[in-house]
Amino acid sequence: MSNPLAIAAVTATLQQMLNNSNTGVGSNLPSSLPTSLNLNSISVTTKPPDRARQAGDTTNQLNLFLYQTVPNAAWRNMSLPRQNQPGDTGLPPVALTLHYLLSAYASGDDDVAAHILLGQALRIFNDNAVLNQDDIRNALPGNDLYAQIERVRITPQTFSIEEISKLWTAFATSYRVSSAFEVSVVLIESKRPSRTPQPVLSRGKQDCGVQVLAGSSLPVLESVAMPNQQSSAILGDQPVLTGQNLAGFAAVRFTLASTLLPAYPPILLTPPAAQAVDQTITVNLPAAGSAAGAAWVAGIYSVAVLVKQSAGGEAQSWSSNELAFLLAPTIVSFTNLAAGNVLAHDAGTGNATLTLTCSPAVALAPYDSTTDTVTMRFAQQVLLLLIPLAAAPALQISPQPPATPATPPASVTDLTFIFPVAASQLGKYWVRLRVDGADLPLVNRSVSPPQFDVSQQITLT
Repeated sequence: MSNPLAIAAVTATLQQMLNNSNTGVGSNLPSSLPTSLNLNSISVTTKPPDRARQAGDTTNQLNLFLYQTVPNAAWRNMSLPRQNQPGDTGLPPVALTLHYLLSAYASGDDDVAAHILLGQALRIFNDNAVLNQDDIRNALPGNDLYAQIERVRITPQTFSIEEISKLWTAFATSYRVSSAFEVSVVLIESKRPSRTPQPVLSRGKQDCGVQVLAGSSLPVLESVAMPNQQSSAILGDQPVLTGQNLAGFAAVRFTLASTLLPAYPPILLTPPAAQAVDQTITVNLPAAGSAAGAAWVAGIYSVAVLVKQSAGGEAQSWSSNELAFLLAPTIVSFTNLAAGNVLAHDAGTGNATLTLTCSPAVALAPYDSTTDTVTMRFAQQVLLLLIPLAAAPALQISPQPPATPATPPASVTDLTFIFPVAASQLGKYWVRLRVDGADLPLVNRSVSPPQFDVSQQITLT
């Protein structure tokens, strides 16, 4: 997920990487180099090759030129993870591979100095083949390429003599010592809304299959059953884990799967928070608003069972396989709705403002006063989906980042969404909150037959 600044962000990151005073092309040069090479001052430009070197230029220079962008075949028809759920229909991102040409120019057209510059640049790109997320974020203000789910990688390219000749002929300038490489993948998110279908209220008879699993002495986790046949759990629920060889059960481990919270610690639930009976384990998730519940964030987790068994006369700890586990957010309350869950938009601006309190809290990125000067940033992807009762595209709205307080918190529970409302969009909507791909359950399956949760319906006026 990245905005249209993504291409420029890659170029700016590569340029700053070569310009860095500590690790760039001008650093770590051998002290034995002759002073006549004059490599003390080096500039890095991003001009077309025919304009990179003007008459009279005598400086040491590296020129980085983006000469081609091509679609990335692996990503061009793939939906972004955590953006669209199964059944959603939406445009895939613009997936690009960027092709760069790096040329070296030396003071006085000294070929040896130009070769040194090119060697330094190729070493830097080899040592930083995967672009650092902090380097991308700091290279160009306003870009969010650093937050995309796929890492950005540098790969050298090999050209034949014929390809090199054609390339420099197209530049209409004389050939200079150079090297080509590609950078991928860059994902530019589409702004077109996607359609989100309503959940299925009931399923047909005999909608089940047969599970066959070979026996093993190691613990095996077979299934995770959510309460009331929901696809996800919420804080306070009691999901049930089923498996084999669970004797010696010690704990259930939940590991958050998020690229934006890589250091989020795994959560261990031990008895009595998790209780084993035969080959099933009932997990008691902490209640919303409790101290234990503050350790959780909504999103996609992997869950595994830890057991202690004796092997060779020694007690050892074993981990089962991991299965997916979704912890969904819940809307505790709406704070600015009129009676009957009515939300009136501002006729002057055409915007509607919806404020809600959610549980668990949404994690915030660490605040850096040197780069984040206006507001804080979310460390999780948060979307509010307003699904019309009539057949029409759903509205997908991102919340406004919270203002920076004197002491930045680690998370927030109050979210504010500001969005434009056209006259044709007035009416009733189901409200669904999505955090890191985990959706607020919209259907109440604790009753028979299942029903939509009317508390999650608002009326735009």
